[in-house]
Amino acid sequence: MDFCRQQVKADCVELLSRLQTTESVRYQAFSQAWRDMRFSQVFYGTVNHKERRAFSRLILDTAYSFFLPPYSFQIRVGGLYLLYSLYHCQITSPPEQIHLALKDWEDVKKFEKDSMDAQHHDVVYILRQLLSRKAFSFTAMPTMLVFKKKRKVEGLKLCEEFMERPSRPQELINMELLEELSNIDELYGKLKTSVSAASEQPGSSISLIRRDLVPQLRSTVVDFYKWQQRKSRPDEDEDEDSGEGTSSQQECSKRAQRLASIKSKAYGEAAEASKSRRHRQVEVDFTSNVAGPPHSSSYTRTNKPSLKARTNENVHISGDLWEEATTATQIKCLTTLDFAPEGKPKTLKRFKW
Repeated sequence: MDFCRQQVKADCVELLSRLQTTESVRYQAFSQAWRDMRFSQVFYGTVNHKERRAFSRLILDTAYSFFLPPYSFQIRVGGLYLLYSLYHCQITSPPEQIHLALKDWEDVKKFEKDSMDAQHHDVVYILRQLLSRKAFSFTAMPTMLVFKKKRKVEGLKLCEEFMERPSRPQELINMELLEELSNIDELYGKLKTSVSAASEQPGSSISLIRRDLVPQLRSTVVDFYKWQQRKSRPDEDEDEDSGEGTSSQQECSKRAQRLASIKSKAYGEAAEASKSRRHRQVEVDFTSNVAGPPHSSSYTRTNKPSLKARTNENVHISGDLWEEATTATQIKCLTTLDFAPEGKPKTLKRFKW
């Protein structure tokens, strides 16, 4: 369907241009332009079911691009009406859904809120009708990610005539206008001074001049331009003049210092052993960093001799006594054994596999 992408976009642009000339966001104005262009017949050129579904996917994606910023509110309303009409006029069964990316959901909710605040109830009704009929398919990406032969896929270019004019104050307030305003303000000040000096009493004054009019006007326009830049790029860091970045860095450094002090205190002191591990004696070296009196010996591990070594050291028995004690022990063990009565030995059954 790449061969008819430009034609589909041209038809959508023509329909939205007719809506733009009406200067209205009512569905009645859109439906009149829809009927004049006979836009519902756009699906009649397809042949088989596969081609119908592919064309429906293409035209819904094209109309969906006009429903999102940076287009003006009227064009976004026209994009919503176009999606609603195309969804109900498609001849595929089941109908192809409108792919709504999750990153665009916040823009859709803000668009609905703005429509409610402006009391455009037909816009809210159309949007909620699409949501109630499950016309939207919430996806992770706006387009389907598949392996294609083309490395670069041509995207839809933005239409400049449909976009808002956020730079209107910058276009009106230029250097020539500021210079002319400065000359007029200076001339007016001189006239006012001469008139007040000739007619008024000494000591009385009438403040009819706004001082620093041109610099204040220029600074206001510059501040508005900076605000637009921050709004269009919210993910970027703010200017250094605001000081918020410096304060956040200071807070992070203070937090890091607190964590470092807590860790140093925890690692510098020996924790008390729990009740289940108090029988284990731990050796702690306090003389490496801290000077002071030696600690109790309960925390030191001593190399004690084994039980056999201690027995050989404490008990001394001569050779004859050791042999007699060993023989008596063997006789005592033999008397404790129980011998089975003599009889016929038991026959064991052979295991069969």
